[in-house]
Amino acid sequence: MSTQVVVLGSGYAGTGAVKRLEDELGSDAELTWVSENDYHLVLHEAHRCIRDPSVESKIALPVDDIKAPETKFVKGRVENIDVDDRVVELDGDEVEYDYLLVCLGSATAFYGIEGLEEYSHELKSLDDAREIHSAIKSAAEDASRDDPAKVIVGGAGLSGIQSAGEIAEYRDTHRAPIDITIVEGLDEVFPGNDPELQGALRKRLVEKDVEILTGDFISKVDEENIYLGGGEDEEPDTLEYDVLLWTGGITGQEEVADAEVDKDERSNRIYADADFQTSDDRVFALGDSALVEQGSDSVAPPTAQAAWQAADVAGENVARAVKGQPLKTWSHEDKGTLISIGDDAVAHGVKLPMLGKVPVNVFGGPAARTLKKSVATRWIADITSPRRAYEAWGDM
Repeated sequence: MSTQVVVLGSGYAGTGAVKRLEDELGSDAELTWVSENDYHLVLHEAHRCIRDPSVESKIALPVDDIKAPETKFVKGRVENIDVDDRVVELDGDEVEYDYLLVCLGSATAFYGIEGLEEYSHELKSLDDAREIHSAIKSAAEDASRDDPAKVIVGGAGLSGIQSAGEIAEYRDTHRAPIDITIVEGLDEVFPGNDPELQGALRKRLVEKDVEILTGDFISKVDEENIYLGGGEDEEPDTLEYDVLLWTGGITGQEEVADAEVDKDERSNRIYADADFQTSDDRVFALGDSALVEQGSDSVAPPTAQAAWQAADVAGENVARAVKGQPLKTWSHEDKGTLISIGDDAVAHGVKLPMLGKVPVNVFGGPAARTLKKSVATRWIADITSPRRAYEAWGDM
């Protein structure tokens, strides 16, 4: 009987790993790809759909346009992984495996903040982007210049900044009465990053007429207000909102909570070595599903860039495991940061070919915008075709 190799998830990690496995597996192995979506979403560009939902046709790539005809695709939501019987339990189906690669991505972390999950939007899927667009459009239609719609973006990380930029572009394009506020609990936008980059991002957000509030965490949310700070001896500050988008953090998926592999019990993210192997030698994990070791005190960052890099090696390693070959270790290489703010963009630490191996610290303008487009469209070309990449260029 053929060796059964199963990949869970159609995000960056799963999609990239499937492409590599198709190149590496021999004829004595069968590859099955499992996902609840029959498309791959270019998630780091999903914020574009907030402004213009038609962009989804460029960033939602059908599985059938990605995989080889020989690769079997099963559409279904993973409910459990039984490592003893080597079975993935789906909603109404089961898939057996000999080797499993878990790439289920992440869920939004709400940190137990009262009302936050109930009243906020998140941006993890096409449906989320559609709902945010619809909510902002509806709020603007019910607003006026004297009483504008109040849109709050919780979190000033990558997703929060990019989403705020797209909302601002929607407002300006449609001359919509919308006030936009980013709320960040830490003291600066894009926390923990280079101060020059933080300054460049703040400058562009302010130019887009986005208000920035930092230094107070959201402590509670109800149907009309968010509450900032507060404690035993002080009352929280109150902000009214019409639309609340929460981008403040990630956690693992509940689907792996009962899987008998070592994981962080709080987040359900699976511990994996630098070769992506877990505590079960038939189960590999990468992407946001995993905490992939990168030295004794660090793990790979939960970024699209890291997932792209890791997927190639992880796919090869699963094929090596099938063939009984030694596994390769992987080390993340930071190739810089690219962030869009509406039609503008900022680049940081990017190595430009004309400057050799010396990275440029921070720059914006046409060069940054072109690089941002190039990264997205190169990924689309790699997993589908140059034609699809060309068609997507104008919307990135």
